[in-house]
Amino acid sequence: MDISQAKKQVEYTLTTYFTQDEFGHYLLPIESQRPVLLMGPPGIGKTAIMTQIAQEMGVGLVSYSMTHHTRQSALGLPYIVEDEFEGESYRVTHYTMSEIIAAVHEQIRQTGRHEGILFLDEVNCVSETLAPAMLQFLQFKTFGQHSIPKGWVIVGAGNPPEYNNSVREFDIVTWDRLKRVDVEPSYDAWRDYAMQIGVHPAVLSYLEIKKQNFYKVESSAQGRRFTTPRGWVDLSRMIQLYEMHDIAVDVDLSSQYLQDEEISRDFANYYKIFNKYKAGYQVPEILAGAASEEIAERARTAAFDERLSLVSMIIDGCLGKTSNIAEKQAYMSSLLEILMDVRDRKNETSVPELVEQDIERIQEETKVGEQSNTASPLARKVNARSLAFLVDARAQFASCQDPYALLKEMYNAQLEGFKQEADETKDALNNAFSFLEMAFGESQEMLIFVTSLTASKDAAAFISHFGCEKYFEHNKELLFYERQREIIEELSDLDL
Repeated sequence: MDISQAKKQVEYTLTTYFTQDEFGHYLLPIESQRPVLLMGPPGIGKTAIMTQIAQEMGVGLVSYSMTHHTRQSALGLPYIVEDEFEGESYRVTHYTMSEIIAAVHEQIRQTGRHEGILFLDEVNCVSETLAPAMLQFLQFKTFGQHSIPKGWVIVGAGNPPEYNNSVREFDIVTWDRLKRVDVEPSYDAWRDYAMQIGVHPAVLSYLEIKKQNFYKVESSAQGRRFTTPRGWVDLSRMIQLYEMHDIAVDVDLSSQYLQDEEISRDFANYYKIFNKYKAGYQVPEILAGAASEEIAERARTAAFDERLSLVSMIIDGCLGKTSNIAEKQAYMSSLLEILMDVRDRKNETSVPELVEQDIERIQEETKVGEQSNTASPLARKVNARSLAFLVDARAQFASCQDPYALLKEMYNAQLEGFKQEADETKDALNNAFSFLEMAFGESQEMLIFVTSLTASKDAAAFISHFGCEKYFEHNKELLFYERQREIIEELSDLDL
């Protein structure tokens, strides 16, 4: 299965393992809750989906790479105690708490989350001295003399032996106590994820043309040559930062992330061509509705890779706008909750005091989220924006007679700005459709654009809330209307 299917399997497992009866007892006994083991090539996203799952399900997450651990750090250190058995005194070896088990307890204390994931990466690549303890932990959920807390599920990840020389094969007894999920690289599954996190359009359009370069592992006389999804994502982020600082992106950069000389050189050359297309088409003008007939004619007669690059740039521009709206919509919801709480309590406590309490609450939430890595990127941004709003309001309280009226005025100003940006985003989507109609009509390019909007959670939610007439028109004409409307209706029920 691909990584998105594997993610669902882990989510299903957690949902069932966390199911309790009316007395708070887990329906599946702890001893029957098999650890999940994701087996698959390196770099395909096994670690990344753990963070996503924890944030989306609101559970804790503690991650460890087992290759970095010794027997002592995993088991704890031995110490001698005096004990008595049947009237005789003996010296007995006990162990301090495992560093890994202690980290779980520490996160519970920090976050108050008594259910979570203990993720152990590279579990089949541990040292020879740690291997017996690792097998014991997978079978009995104990390191040394200490068990993981109830409500925490073990999820491990490992590489098949052809990808790692340090792999140790598990015996049948161990496998019979695990829930094995085999994961294979899939470009289609990765592409949906890549659009959600804003992977650079040059990377996406390049891989649309040369999907065979998405994941590749080969042996040669010079050693292993490979490219992985992780490499493409990390390269994308670095390209965006290089562009921000006006640093040239070339093969010296691409070869640091794509460990295949031919592919890294090929992508570096493509990136130069992509920038040439970018300068020639001026996507901001297309989204503003200012594209000329000449630009549309150029697109119409362009080669396939040029047309695909243009569509990728238009998609990137549209998804960037809808993602900003999703973030600001969550921010406005946060402000509204704060404002309503202040309204309901201002007769009991002064408005400045209530705002101070909210500032302290958000600061504490931010601190806990950063320490435990349980806050999503969206939650971090919303908290940062909300905190800045409240700090700004606090600074103005001394010079105003009615602090609550000031809060309302500030909120309404933010709301007007949000509505204006939403209208501009709706116009940009319609302008994109108009240009694609003019350049390509009902074509493969239009199909790619429509399905990309549908696959994006933020874009689909935006269209559901604010509408986009041309989207529904083309969606229906392309025979995807019914199924994609179901998706949008499902997304509209989410609290975005």
